[in-house]
Amino acid sequence: MRALLPLSASMGFVALLTLSGCGFSGGAAEADPSASRDQKMVVDNFRAPVAGWALESDSAYILSLSGCLETLTRYDEKQGKVVPSLATEWKQIAPTEWDFTIREGVQFQDGSKLTAETVVTSLNHVLEAEVPARAFSPTVVSGVKAIDDRTVRVTTPSESPLVPYRLASVNTGILSPAAFEDDAVDPFGHCTGPFTPVSEKPKQSLTLERNENYWGGQVQLAGAEVRFITDGATRAAQVQTGEADVSLSVPVSSLSTLEADSGVKILKADSPRTATLYMNNGRAPFDDVDFRKAIRSALDLDALAGSVYEGAAIASSGPFAPSEPWAVEDMKPHRQDLEAAKELLTAAGYTAERPLEIIAIVERAEFADVATVIQANLKSVGVPVTIQTKEYAAVEPDLLAGNYDMVLSQRNRLIDIADPIGFLTADYTCEGSYNLSHFCDQDYDKLIAQAAETADTEDRYRLYSEAGQILQEQAVNVWLVNEQAVDAVRADLQSYIQDPLSRYVLRAETTKPTS
Repeated sequence: MRALLPLSASMGFVALLTLSGCGFSGGAAEADPSASRDQKMVVDNFRAPVAGWALESDSAYILSLSGCLETLTRYDEKQGKVVPSLATEWKQIAPTEWDFTIREGVQFQDGSKLTAETVVTSLNHVLEAEVPARAFSPTVVSGVKAIDDRTVRVTTPSESPLVPYRLASVNTGILSPAAFEDDAVDPFGHCTGPFTPVSEKPKQSLTLERNENYWGGQVQLAGAEVRFITDGATRAAQVQTGEADVSLSVPVSSLSTLEADSGVKILKADSPRTATLYMNNGRAPFDDVDFRKAIRSALDLDALAGSVYEGAAIASSGPFAPSEPWAVEDMKPHRQDLEAAKELLTAAGYTAERPLEIIAIVERAEFADVATVIQANLKSVGVPVTIQTKEYAAVEPDLLAGNYDMVLSQRNRLIDIADPIGFLTADYTCEGSYNLSHFCDQDYDKLIAQAAETADTEDRYRLYSEAGQILQEQAVNVWLVNEQAVDAVRADLQSYIQDPLSRYVLRAETTKPTS
């Protein structure tokens, strides 16, 4: 068994320019003498909210990165642990009960006070949603109630050592009760964060102003605009021209141009993100493990990493990156073996009766090229493939319903909860709420259930490794390349910290020099 390092040590998560304060700590951020508090910042994000502002949806990530939404706890990548945010402390008082102490002196942007009751109202809204958040649902949380004005008790169906991690999920962000008065969730003026949303252009942008009463200290910027731009080349161009101060997830095809520009800084960080060819295990011919293994054997992952990704990614060895402490030990990337692929196709009884379809998600600019490479690889073993490019929002219902063959997408393993249990449960258990692969294996489910109740970190990581081995042995998907988080920022931006999970972008301490 390898030595288990803290997550921050094993993955080098944080890249920063100049850190002058920490808006989450409650201390005031020091203003740079060259900066002006009249300055505003523009962020280009790669995805727009698709479900209004429902906290149980991915819209919570937009509200979090925009500096609006805050949670009771926060996962700090630099320290490799969960730290206080709207809760100051927590303790497990019984095997299935955790008490969280709510921070005093915090008010919502509408002027109302943060109390245990307001926290309960917000968390129960997520818990009772028709489609609950993957990290905070009735399957993992059985109840939330206020014990007194400053104490919230979270109850779980079975013993769970990871409740503080779940309360760090952006889906558990806290809004004031006024946000839930109508049928739709209204975050405008109802967050606790350093920035207040004041207007939006649906599917285009969100405009924010400084929260003058922020509990975490003085906010340096006057405001910001978050733009929703799915085209990666446009995001790259806007940071180069100065139209944007930050462009998240720039495509590798733009890196050489951006790196040559002295006005732009490229930030890279190891990321728990793997580009994946999802295969619909519930639909022929992908319901045959030999066929799935044939697809894997036909692909040249090293060539893919070197060509499309221009060396900015490495061939994957499975569902985890090799640097992660729960990775399957000594597992190597699969090498292309066309003869083995043909033999497996024969064993599966495959005949090319219809072309199979790959859907390439357009939010990732490189996926169209990745699909073309895969198409050529599979043609060489007699598997015809067609390619469709679509926005993720348009295709997600079909993916969840199992109405597809293959889809190119990427999944950040720590985005729901900063521990693999969220990813391994939602994506691969029989009842997983995000099981795009439509994979179901009772032995795998038992292993994940055991891991969810295992308090010892080393033992839990060992179980994750065993789960990863099952997924690889069953060739559930083809994990293509392990990627880095690559963001581009203007070189004069100060106190900007890169978050590879894109949860925290607009922060109290970030400053811009006067133009």
